[in-house]
Amino acid sequence: MPPALPHGELLFADAACALLITATDGLVLRANDTACTWLGYEHAELAGTVRMRELLPVGARLFYHTHCQPILEVQGSVAEIQVDLRTRSQERLPVLINIVRRQHEGHVLDHWAFFKATDRKAYERELLHARKAAEAALEARREADEALKHLNAQLSVADRRKDEFLATLSHELRNPLAPMRSALDVLTLKFAHSADSRLLQAFDRQLRHLTRLVDDLMEVSRITQGRMQLRRAPVDLNALVRGAAQDLAPAMEAARHTLRLSVTAAPLSVDGDATRLSQVVLNLLTNAAKYTPDGGRIELRLGCVDGMAEIEVSDNGIGIPADALANIFNMFSQLEPALERARGGLGIGLALVRGIVELHGGSIAAHSAGLGQGSCFSVRLPLAARADCPAPPVADGQSALAPAARVRVLVVDDNEDAAQTLALALECAGCELRIAHTAAQALELLAAFSPEVALLDIGLPDLNGYELARRMRQLPQGQGTVLIASTGWGQQKDRERAFEAGFDHHLTKPIDFALLQPLLHARETGAARQPR
Repeated sequence: MPPALPHGELLFADAACALLITATDGLVLRANDTACTWLGYEHAELAGTVRMRELLPVGARLFYHTHCQPILEVQGSVAEIQVDLRTRSQERLPVLINIVRRQHEGHVLDHWAFFKATDRKAYERELLHARKAAEAALEARREADEALKHLNAQLSVADRRKDEFLATLSHELRNPLAPMRSALDVLTLKFAHSADSRLLQAFDRQLRHLTRLVDDLMEVSRITQGRMQLRRAPVDLNALVRGAAQDLAPAMEAARHTLRLSVTAAPLSVDGDATRLSQVVLNLLTNAAKYTPDGGRIELRLGCVDGMAEIEVSDNGIGIPADALANIFNMFSQLEPALERARGGLGIGLALVRGIVELHGGSIAAHSAGLGQGSCFSVRLPLAARADCPAPPVADGQSALAPAARVRVLVVDDNEDAAQTLALALECAGCELRIAHTAAQALELLAAFSPEVALLDIGLPDLNGYELARRMRQLPQGQGTVLIASTGWGQQKDRERAFEAGFDHHLTKPIDFALLQPLLHARETGAARQPR
């Protein structure tokens, strides 16, 4: 008796259909008895010598290369394809083929199975069907590509409109905020020392909070578009962290939180934008206060870890679920559904924090043991290259609303409430005021009043503020005037456009009087125009 073959070998050798194993280039490596009989070859003549292109007529060979090979590369198999084979005696043998591509001992091999096709019409129908299927697949792919391109275009338009909407929304919100801010400044000057100033303090806190929300909208828009620019300088993190804690002290007291501050004794200096880094610390503290029940404990620590400055804000608040940690820094991420959320917020604060930190070359991480276990946010920033960078002096003493020297100021704004309240605040600070609601009125007052400082709104009814600034610069009375853009448009392109028009400074509404006051003396002190 002949030696027993393995079960798989026996099936291959005695199969009723023709079986071939080929390399991917078509070289026949092995054939069973049925294949040799149908094709008219001996085993030794077929295996290792003949390639599949020699067994296929021209049409079938072309069909194999244009249809079967691409499908094999993608799907790894081809099923029920009817072609003619060419035997050794050059006769045509109609067959149905199935091909499977497999890995074997590090080599890629094609396994072929042939079945005789006795019905010629069925063969032609199958061939036509295969061609139509291939054409339909190509057409479907083209349609899918076009649909994808159209969808990408729609997403780009939607993203651009979103940015335009945020910019417009910020502008429209800043317009009513401006007279509210000025009115509060006036009330503060008049009644700050009254027996009970809690109402003014509450008004101030809420107005600043609303202003920060508007600013955050714009900052996030700048970061997503890659347009945020940092004004880098040596920043003393010790002073910055202490200042942020002091700013949030009233909010902490209102919620009966205990804020513990731990700051390293040695000065920590980074090369960064002090305003942006203050936003980071303020947002993290505000977030901790918001998500910690009244009477909670919040800790703010500043230290040095692995050659990096580390700012850490931790609390014993509601905590963060494990499944939310991965998305906590994404835009509009919220821990609670909108209808169940009682703490407010837009869900952009942490996205803004991450964007600012990464612009500084740093990193931020969030940790929490779970719901009810509190949370901890740690920010790491690279230290300044020079160890001897001087720390900026800590502002102390004079009130932000201390009276300024008598300065002639022209306020130009078509919003009468905004103009009147700002003018009233400036008058309380000791300035001499004139008000204009159009560019034409402003040019008339320029000649008669000769203002030392002019605050110009951009959206005027006759000329926009940019054109008004250009015309004022062309007149002798306007060449030495300190021009300040007072506008709701606060994007970088708006600032650049203002400086190109001749403005010295650019302030977004609502104007913080603490920022405006030093600009009233810009001409006397020779203060430079704001950097672009």
